[in-house]
Amino acid sequence: MVGKPLRWSLAQCIEYAKKNNIQINSLRLSKLTAQQEYLLSKASRLPNLTGQASQNFIHQDKQGNVAIVNGNSVVTGGGSGITSSGQYSVNSNVTLFNGGYINNDIIQKNLQVESANLNIIQQENDITLQITQAYLTVLLDKENIISDTSVVNTSTAQVKLEQQRFNVGSVARKDLIQLQAQNSTDKYNLTSAINTERTDLLTLKQLLLLPTNADFDIAKPDTVVFNTSLAPLQAAQDTAFKNRPEIKNGQLGLQIAQYDVKKAKAGYLPTLSAGAGLGSQYTSGNGYFSQLGSNFYQQLGVTLSVPIFTRRQVKTQVEEAKINADQAQLNFDNTKVVLSQNVERAYINVQNAQSQYDAAQEQYKFNQESYRIANEQLKIGASNTVDFLLQKTLFVQAQQAVIQAKYNLLLTQKIYDFYRGIPVTL
Repeated sequence: MVGKPLRWSLAQCIEYAKKNNIQINSLRLSKLTAQQEYLLSKASRLPNLTGQASQNFIHQDKQGNVAIVNGNSVVTGGGSGITSSGQYSVNSNVTLFNGGYINNDIIQKNLQVESANLNIIQQENDITLQITQAYLTVLLDKENIISDTSVVNTSTAQVKLEQQRFNVGSVARKDLIQLQAQNSTDKYNLTSAINTERTDLLTLKQLLLLPTNADFDIAKPDTVVFNTSLAPLQAAQDTAFKNRPEIKNGQLGLQIAQYDVKKAKAGYLPTLSAGAGLGSQYTSGNGYFSQLGSNFYQQLGVTLSVPIFTRRQVKTQVEEAKINADQAQLNFDNTKVVLSQNVERAYINVQNAQSQYDAAQEQYKFNQESYRIANEQLKIGASNTVDFLLQKTLFVQAQQAVIQAKYNLLLTQKIYDFYRGIPVTL
């Protein structure tokens, strides 16, 4: 990447951001964690299996007393020496019934995996809009630079012509000075536009998390396409409620909270588990394998645990889970309200931007013609410099207004369409 010039389209910027954004990658790791929790929950249905082995050594002095004991064995009798013993076992336990806790936990963990995935999509949507706004801002800057460059070229030519007239004495020095001052102002505006582009390009570059020494710029599209029609607000809201990840995530959040209530209520019910074990033991002094065979045992049993009095622990857990479920409902309702308001705001923004763009175009049309006439009059000496500069100022302002309105309309349309499920493209 470093050393090779990057000229990216909007689609390339969005694709790169989705792959490299830190927040998105952090959410991907959170999804992996949720998947591991889901697998762990599913495994709780299975029986466990543990093996145990112990080896004990006992030292006995000449009087028959035990000097060192590592285990439960008690050695009696005279004479010194070391005796040993061992115990070996394999045990397994499985939960047969626990009030549906395991099943509800598995379902809940699976919902959390889905929620983690929706978090990723939601963050991708957010970064997409951020990249789109930053990208269009740079496009606006580039068009302003083209416009300001044209103004500078025109004013430079006008100064050159006025200088020729001044040299032959056909115009006063103040007229030349006024055009020269305007030319300097035009150059200043061009420099400001270039600096603005540099700053906005840096903003986009940092938003993409590109290295400092990366040579980055955007690829300007050949044409910019506007939507000719505005989709109805209600249809846009219905589509957003159906497809937006924040709505689906809100629904999942409510379901997850409801499963917490079910899991908490399992604390009122008895738990039934089964266990099995195999084992044997030996002590030194007799045949090792014969002892293992004669001491071999098999164990199978069930355990029923019935909660009788839990000092309000279960009741508190249930009530707190219900409160969290009510909070999840409020969060979901708020998500729907916020989304509805955002879509409505986007709809109004498009309407405002469209009317502003239409007005800016009309303003530009007449100011352009007025400026053309003033320019022709200045060339033949039929207009004074003050009137010409006034018309030029109005023309430049109208030109900047139409450029600004153009990209504002484009951005608002892209945002509104994005809420409708239409991918951002140029």
